[in-house]
Amino acid sequence: MRIFEQLESQVRSYVRHFPTIFNRAKGSMLYDEQENEYIDFFAGAGTLNYGHNNPLVNEALIKHIQADGILHGLDKATSAKKNFLEKFYYTIMQPRHMEYKLQFSGPTGTNAVETALKLARMVKGRSNVIAFTNAFHGLTMGSMAVTGNSFYRDEAFINRANVAFMPYDNYFRDGMDTSRYLYKFLNDKSSGIDLPAAIILETIQAEGGINVASDEWLRNVEQLCRDFDILLIVDDIQVGNGRTGSFFSFEKAGIHPDIITLSKSVGGGLPLSLVMIKPELDQWRPGEHTGTFRGNNLAFVAAAEVLSYWDNENLSQAVIYKEELLRKELEKMAEKYKDYSPEVRGRGLIYGLHFPENGLCSEVSSEAFNRGLLIELAGADDEVLKFLPPLIIEEELLIKGLGIIDDSIQAVLDKKEAMLHGDQQ
Repeated sequence: MRIFEQLESQVRSYVRHFPTIFNRAKGSMLYDEQENEYIDFFAGAGTLNYGHNNPLVNEALIKHIQADGILHGLDKATSAKKNFLEKFYYTIMQPRHMEYKLQFSGPTGTNAVETALKLARMVKGRSNVIAFTNAFHGLTMGSMAVTGNSFYRDEAFINRANVAFMPYDNYFRDGMDTSRYLYKFLNDKSSGIDLPAAIILETIQAEGGINVASDEWLRNVEQLCRDFDILLIVDDIQVGNGRTGSFFSFEKAGIHPDIITLSKSVGGGLPLSLVMIKPELDQWRPGEHTGTFRGNNLAFVAAAEVLSYWDNENLSQAVIYKEELLRKELEKMAEKYKDYSPEVRGRGLIYGLHFPENGLCSEVSSEAFNRGLLIELAGADDEVLKFLPPLIIEEELLIKGLGIIDDSIQAVLDKKEAMLHGDQQ
């Protein structure tokens, strides 16, 4: 590992949590240079919904490269882009009666968020945007301004102007309907909150701690946007692409966002981000918002292949089935370790196990890694174990991974008890 410490910036993060050199991966498994095996409950932070080295993707990429297919195309028309657009329209948009224009920003999620914010402000001629507590939308300047976690926000480099934060659903944990709270602020001309161009939200706050918005709250926020002539932006970068069982995370709530941002798994494991825009909002002048890597042709090839998972209901039903298994096992753990006040949160195949004790989840993650499983943390204080396996994970592997987590929690708590008794003696 010395070469990484010698040459790579201190900013590196996941290598500290998972200190080994990974060499290959397949499906829901990773292998390091010593051929140690690791079950992947991390999935590239939500980028690998369809698994590592998906055979559909690999075969299509090899075929494209061997045929000297276009690799870099800016926003020129290419066969790979055409195939993706057609597949996305006929497989995703048309069956859902969705009418949107697609804008390729790139190559990562924060680029899509920046694009959405810029467009909303331009269309409405207003600069304020409302975001929510515990939000995470990216770490470039505009996206960071609508991100709530203080770890990423610093007075020295962030522009705090033109963003107002409001409490997310169930933020107060007391049953208060925070959509009514928001309505009061917008309806009161002396509240100090300028009428925003847009409201941006995640239906499930992944990095924020696996906070799940209710369908009713989402519908109330959408109605509020219509009442006040505000654009609704849904950031579906991490919890879209089938993570909740439906392709978009907001389908169950029945809402119709004005702008949708997608990235991570939409590229089949390759860098790709896009913005879905209602046609009347597509008011850009040609070349007004650009980027050298907007539209990755290899990612178009990969994306068209993984969209075939949505030709039928098989994957959706599999996610729903595995969610039930995951939730039941986590609820058993919560009961088993109830003295430590755990809380189960989530939907689909994104779940969290919250432990209020400071540092406990970090220790469990480290113990799980030593036992052959990767799992990351969520929440402002890393107080949530974040379960994010590939959607295609085999049932047996999911159960085995959950067993590793259970054993890891028990091992960490046993060590704590031993230390406590040792101190007392």
